Amino acid sequence: MLRAAGVGAGDEVVVPAFGNVEVAEAVTLTGALPAFADIHPVSYCLDASAVEAAITPRTAAVVVVHRFGRPADMAGLLAVGRRRGLLVLQEGESEAPYDEIAQRRERAGYLDGRLRGVRTPDSGDGHTYQQYVVRVPGNGRPDRDAFARALRSKGVACRVPVKTPVHRLPEFRRCVSLPETERAADETLALPVEASLTKRDMQRVVTACNALGGLLQPAS
Repeated sequence: MLRAAGVGAGDEVVVPAFGNVEVAEAVTLTGALPAFADIHPVSYCLDASAVEAAITPRTAAVVVVHRFGRPADMAGLLAVGRRRGLLVLQEGESEAPYDEIAQRRERAGYLDGRLRGVRTPDSGDGHTYQQYVVRVPGNGRPDRDAFARALRSKGVACRVPVKTPVHRLPEFRRCVSLPETERAADETLALPVEASLTKRDMQRVVTACNALGGLLQPAS
């Protein structure tokens, strides 16, 4: 899509650094340079104001990646594109069947109402919960990685969704300020919310998390 739009050598393309190294790689394959903008702390997608701040005279396009089943602020991002004369492309996630989405939402609602000590995801904007991503604040008590290890020891499958932001990778290293991206990479943890999970499975997740998360308080 970038090549078809005439993006190439000498151009810059604004992309997120929170996950999806493939997007930055696609930009470099056209001969253009990826420019990283910060994310919104709730949606984990590109923040429209951060995108606007990252635009330079060389900017030709923006690639928006929808994250974890929660869509980006396309109205705000498209408005930036129109105002600055930029192409805005979207990288979507694979669509799950409606029944599966409904079951994921049901399980997410169960977790929302019972988890303590972690910050649960915002359910707005038609969230389909491709992943159920919580925040585990560090503040000197069990941090996200220790929290994840403890959960796994209790039989709860969990994963760090983005281990290293793209702007920290050697081939894309940039000296750029992305505080929300850095914070999200350090704090986020995906808990199981698959449609196949039973009520007993969900209870195990809650019990294991609350035994740890109840000790955590947001950093002051």
